[in-house]
Amino acid sequence: MFLLVVALSGVAQTGGRMIYNFLNFSYSSRQMALGGNLISVYDDDASLIGMNPSYIGERHSNTLSMNITDYFANSCYTSGLYSYTFPKAGSFTASMMHVGYGKFQGATEEGVETGPFYAGDFALALGWGRELSPNFTIGANWKLVYCTYERYSSFGMAVDVAGSYHHPDKQLSLTLLVKNVGSEMKTFAPGKVGLPPFDIQFALSQRLKHVPIRYHISLHDLYRWNMNYYGKDNPFLETDAFTNELIYPSKAAQFFDNFFRHFVFGIEIEPSKYFSLQFAYNHNIHQEMKVTARRSLAGFSYGFNIQVKGIYLGFARLHYAPGATPNCFNLGLNFGELSQLHQNHKMKKLQRGS
Repeated sequence: MFLLVVALSGVAQTGGRMIYNFLNFSYSSRQMALGGNLISVYDDDASLIGMNPSYIGERHSNTLSMNITDYFANSCYTSGLYSYTFPKAGSFTASMMHVGYGKFQGATEEGVETGPFYAGDFALALGWGRELSPNFTIGANWKLVYCTYERYSSFGMAVDVAGSYHHPDKQLSLTLLVKNVGSEMKTFAPGKVGLPPFDIQFALSQRLKHVPIRYHISLHDLYRWNMNYYGKDNPFLETDAFTNELIYPSKAAQFFDNFFRHFVFGIEIEPSKYFSLQFAYNHNIHQEMKVTARRSLAGFSYGFNIQVKGIYLGFARLHYAPGATPNCFNLGLNFGELSQLHQNHKMKKLQRGS
């Protein structure tokens, strides 16, 4: 089934136009801090399974994860995910994402105001995960998408399919994800069907044996090779002072630039099970968002996570360009663990009373 989806998705992306790009936004601060793409980690952090459904499992049961991100200008987006495991049916998640772009003042071409309007994106998703063996797991997300911009609206569906391998002794984790296979059902404009932002991603992570560090490597846009552009409109090309012709990078430079645009590199420093720091570099964001006038931190991200007694707190910051640095705040609640702590506290009070 997984290979069939990969094959069909390649056909489905022929022609059309990409829409619903907000589906690529991060569901968690930890994901944003590690570059914003697929993260392959087998642990009890429920915020990661919104992107990686193959790791939906019993360890996330009765857990809620929420985040809010202040995006560009006055826009922001929020998401929430709840996971629960049923004894016979398996492990599932229900999640939502909302992107609010704020209110705008409408006007005609002549400048006559037509009143304020709202623009926003919405997505609801159901996720499912299953363990095939102690080392192999699979999962899928089914997403309903609705977008409204003034009097224009669109409705569509998309599916994610993922498979993972986990080696507990080596603390190694691998995931392959086919993302956003679907189509627009109700279009913004008649006769112009859009497609969700399809992608094929691969991620691996491993915690070093004698050092409290976990490294992450994720690859994106694996269905295509060319991600850079060296045409005449490229603002980063220099001009020869004598011939007034554009100076193009060498073939080798173009190859390596394009090669590393597919990669995101990250590390987590984990001095204890209660606290971790994350750092990452996304070369594609750096190349797309850099400015010629000065050096910038475009493509760099960082954050931290705190986990104490069933409560998860996280923060992340991702640099796109000077003045464009979204901040993500994450809150997770493991109700099963919190309930157990409450019961233990009541038992201790009774014992002291007796």
